Amino acid sequence: MEELVRRAEVSAWSGDVAGTLARGLGPGPFAEVLLFCSPKAEIGRIAQGAALAWPGARVVGCTTAGEIGAGGYTEETVVALGLPTSHFAVETVFLPDLGGISREGLVAELIRARERLAQARPLWPGEFAFVMVDGLSMREDELAAALAMGLGPVPLFGGSAGDGLDFRATFVIAGGRVWRDAAVVSFVRTACGVRVFSLDHLVPSEVRMVVTEADPSARVVRQINAEPAALAYARLLGKDPGQLTTFTFAAHPVVVRLGGRHHVRSIQRMLPNGDLVFFSAIDEGLVLRLAEPMNMARHLEDELDRLGQPGAILACDCILRRIEAEEKQVAGELSRILQRHRVTGFSTYGEQFGALHVNQTMTGVALYAPGSEGAPCAPEA
Repeated sequence: MEELVRRAEVSAWSGDVAGTLARGLGPGPFAEVLLFCSPKAEIGRIAQGAALAWPGARVVGCTTAGEIGAGGYTEETVVALGLPTSHFAVETVFLPDLGGISREGLVAELIRARERLAQARPLWPGEFAFVMVDGLSMREDELAAALAMGLGPVPLFGGSAGDGLDFRATFVIAGGRVWRDAAVVSFVRTACGVRVFSLDHLVPSEVRMVVTEADPSARVVRQINAEPAALAYARLLGKDPGQLTTFTFAAHPVVVRLGGRHHVRSIQRMLPNGDLVFFSAIDEGLVLRLAEPMNMARHLEDELDRLGQPGAILACDCILRRIEAEEKQVAGELSRILQRHRVTGFSTYGEQFGALHVNQTMTGVALYAPGSEGAPCAPEA
């Protein structure tokens, strides 16, 4: 069966990353090439080389908190995903300054991009939008809401660029360069069936807490239940604040109920003064619940099985899921599941799904061969 997409990967330490990936993807032409780059790689050099390696394609990408390649979870690699012109047409919208976004201008640009694709490929039924954004910009919530205004019925998903576990600098690739405080939106029209999805393995408990003091602009919570945030959170877990680690936050996230569904508000880290920094929007008065995890491997297998038999899956997977998997020693099992289901993508500092920026989820798009059994007739969100 003809491959719907092409993928290749190479060590981040390779001397010719772009050239090796180009040979791995094989001859195009490609509508777009996506690059998921370990922060260990020379990303500036890769961006320049990739623009030369695929001169007829739109080349975009970002740094990661880990990659998902042919064998599942991987690190210190660069993974490339090529979308052939035989099945895909792409328009990209680049946002070089997230602080200076004009909502009206963005909406108009998105509408024009969709119209151009519809005119170019009027008989292709599938469409979706994929966004990559600076994961330390703290503007993902605002961006997702703005994008939703211009997308209409087109399903949106995406991920926040990562920097391993360092949280120092994250980058987006566009136009042969690397950018901070930026985002790139790929508007995709395809002959394939598409199904955009979001999944998590968390169940809200009855343990509640209220944010009583916060700095929303910095995503910092200072007090929970009128106590210092770390102390109150640790008390609910039956732990000493000194025992709080990245794994604690991954294993015991909190959720908020919005629009009839629960959405994770993951804790990124604890500051020396006991404040808690979150991965996504947080504000005073928000009611949070502790969440309990289900079996990660079983849940992932079940959820991906429900997608039927796609030819490929592009996914954004929260770094906290990978941390939890490693701590519970199930990362190898998850990798085998990802491999079986042909998942390609990266570990993120947060995920975009529709109008929301979320955490501790896997979001993505399943792609089905045109006319294949199980392919949806229209995009599903």
